Amino acid sequence: MQGAVARVCVVVAAAILNHPLLLTQDNGKPPDQDEELMARMQEHEERLRREQARLDRELSQLDSEQGEADPGEGYSWYFWSAVSFAVFFAVEVCRAPAGTDADPHPVEDEDERGSHVTPRTVALDKDVLSDFCDKCAYASARNHWRVRDFVGGFAGELADSLRNVCDGRADMEVGDFVGIGSVFESWEVGEPLTCDLIAPFLPPGPYSFQFHLWCGPRRDAAPHTPPGCGGIKMSRLGEEEEGCICGSPDMGEDVLCMLHREDDPLKKELPLELCCVDTRSLAKERVVKWFQLSVTRAWRRISHKYDFEVTFRHLDAAGALKIRFRSGKAVLVNIIPAVRFEDTDAYFVSHFPADCGTGSPDPCWPVSLAVYEGSLLEHFSKLLPPNSCHLHCLQTVTFLHRKQAALTGPSGLTNYHLKTALLHLLLTKRPSEWGADATERRLRDLLGFVHASLREKRLHHALVGNRNVPEEVRVPEAIRAAQPVNLLQGLVLQRKRYAATVGHFDEMLRNAPALMREYARTQRQHPTAD
Repeated sequence: MQGAVARVCVVVAAAILNHPLLLTQDNGKPPDQDEELMARMQEHEERLRREQARLDRELSQLDSEQGEADPGEGYSWYFWSAVSFAVFFAVEVCRAPAGTDADPHPVEDEDERGSHVTPRTVALDKDVLSDFCDKCAYASARNHWRVRDFVGGFAGELADSLRNVCDGRADMEVGDFVGIGSVFESWEVGEPLTCDLIAPFLPPGPYSFQFHLWCGPRRDAAPHTPPGCGGIKMSRLGEEEEGCICGSPDMGEDVLCMLHREDDPLKKELPLELCCVDTRSLAKERVVKWFQLSVTRAWRRISHKYDFEVTFRHLDAAGALKIRFRSGKAVLVNIIPAVRFEDTDAYFVSHFPADCGTGSPDPCWPVSLAVYEGSLLEHFSKLLPPNSCHLHCLQTVTFLHRKQAALTGPSGLTNYHLKTALLHLLLTKRPSEWGADATERRLRDLLGFVHASLREKRLHHALVGNRNVPEEVRVPEAIRAAQPVNLLQGLVLQRKRYAATVGHFDEMLRNAPALMREYARTQRQHPTAD
C-alpha cells in the first residue's frame, strides 16, 4: 500500500517539476513555446498518462486483494487518492495560461509584447491632433453645405424627370429622393465628396409589395440568406379575398365574376418584368437595369439645363454617378433604388454604397436603417456638450482609413463599420465624456473598439436588436426586437481577407501620426486641397 502511494507521489512530483510554468525566465515570464518545447511537453504528458494507467491497474489489484482488510487502511487510501487528484487538477489548471491568455484580447497583448502599435500606444500628439481636427472640421463644414445645396436641387430635378419618364400606369412610381450618409450627417472628409441618396419606388396600382424581414436565423428564410436582409414579393390588391378566383390564371376567359367588372384592374395580369424567373420575388438585378435605363433617359431630358458632365462610375451599381464641372471639380452621387418597409423609414435597398453591386444575391434585399442612424446622431448632438468631439473622432478615423486604403488597397473594413463603432460608444458613454477636451481619449476608445471587433470578428449593428437605442429615434419594434446582426460575419470564413483587414488596420495605426501631420501641413500651405 505504502509503495503504491509512494509511486503516486513520485509521478505527481515529476509532473510538477517538469511543468513549464515553474521554469521561468525574463522576470518570471514563461519561456517561448517553440515547436521543440511543445513536442517535449506532449511526449512528457503521454508518459504521465501511461504511468497513471499502470498505477490504476496496480491499485485495482490491491483493492481486490484487500477487500476484507482493515477499514482504516481503505480510508487512508481514499485520502491519498483525493490528494493526488487535487494535485493533478491544480497542475492542469496552471497549464491553461500557457496556451491562452487571461486577457480576452490576446492579439493586443501580443502586440504590446512585440513591436506592433495598439490603440493605447499609438503616438497621438495633442497639438497635432487639435490642429488636424480644426483644419478637417473647417474644410468639411465649408464644403458640406454647398454640396448638399447643389445635390438637393439636382436630385429634385432628376426625380421629377424620372417620374415623367416612368409611365405610372405600367411602370414603377418613383418618390422623392432621401439624403443619407456622411455628407448629410456632416462627417465626410476628403475630396471628391460622395453623396448617397435613396430613391424609393412603388408598383403601379392596384399592385403592392409584401415584405419578409430576416434580421436573424429564420426557418422561413432561404438557404445562405445573410442576416439583415429581406424579401419583397409583388402582389395584387384584393387577390386575397376569400371566395373570389376570377383573377386566377387557371380560369377561362368566359368566366363572369359578380364581384369585379370586366375592366377591373384586378383582372389584369401581374407585371413580373422586375421579378425573378417564375416567381413574384422582386429581383435586384432586374431592378438595377431598369433604374439605370430610367436614370439615363431622365438625365437626357434635363441635361440641357446644366453645364456639367454626368457619367456612370459603376455599371453594376444602379445610380453611381460622377458629376464633373468645367473647373475640374467633381462630386460623386450614389442614387440607390429602394423600397420603403411598410410605414417606416427603413428601406430595402439594392445595395449599400460601399458594395457597388457586390452585396447579397437575389432575391435578398439588404435593409438600410440610415435614416434612423442620422436621427440618432442628431439626437446625440442635442445632448452632448458644445463643440463635442464625436464627429471629430469619426472624421479622423475615416481619414486615416481612406489614406491607408490608398496605400495598401481596399480591405474588409468600411466607413460604415467605423460609424457603427462610434454609435456603440455614444450609446454606452455618458454625454459629458464627449467634450472638446476629451478628443484624444475618445479617439483611442474608438480605435480600441474597432480593434477589439476585428479580433473577435464581431461588430453588431448599432440599431438591430439593441434596446439601448432611445425611443425618441422611433426605430420600428420589428427592428428593435430582432436578433443582433454581425456586420463582420463575412470575415469569419474568409481567412485571407480577414488577415488583410487586420493588417490594414495595424498599418493604419502605425502611419496615423505621420498622416495627420502631413494633412495639417498641406492644409496650411493649400487651404483648398485635401
